[in-house]
Amino acid sequence: MRRPSFMEGVAVALVASLGVGILFPALTILFAPGFVLRLLIAATGLLYVLYLLRRSGEKVGRISSAALWSMSAALIWLMGLSLPLYLLAHLGLVWLIRSLYYHASLISALLDLALVLFGLAAAVWAMLQTESLFLTLWSFFLVQALFVVIPDSWKRSGGPGVIRDDADDSFQQAYRTAQAALAKLSTLG
Repeated sequence: MRRPSFMEGVAVALVASLGVGILFPALTILFAPGFVLRLLIAATGLLYVLYLLRRSGEKVGRISSAALWSMSAALIWLMGLSLPLYLLAHLGLVWLIRSLYYHASLISALLDLALVLFGLAAAVWAMLQTESLFLTLWSFFLVQALFVVIPDSWKRSGGPGVIRDDADDSFQQAYRTAQAALAKLSTLG
């Protein structure tokens, strides 16, 4: 599968914001607000991670990653962390999954971590300005939609004046494969 687009991220932001914005007031009638927030953080995190796993091109490890995320989320729940630490732990899990499945370099993963923290800052700002859970989540997930602009890997250039191009790399790889095939054919005959 191809990488998600920014507009797809905007759609995810809208669905998550609307879903939590509707569920939170409805569930606080039955349960304590702190419990409901923790439940919605975990549920939203799970759905976002499942979305990321589904949209990634990787076929290997999806079930293991989802199971590991679930066990980690259960452990975070049982630890009884304060709400800010609970939220940070879940954001860390989301960052880890996104880094593993969408980034091939440390620089890309660190930029993604910076994006998660910037999204958290935007969400806190929105909460302080509006006191709206919908706008808080909208701000966070809208920033997260930008993860698609982070390159999956960073390639070093061959030195000053050397231009590296993916097409050139593909050509070199095809050339080496052809050379190996010719060498193998020449030894057969």
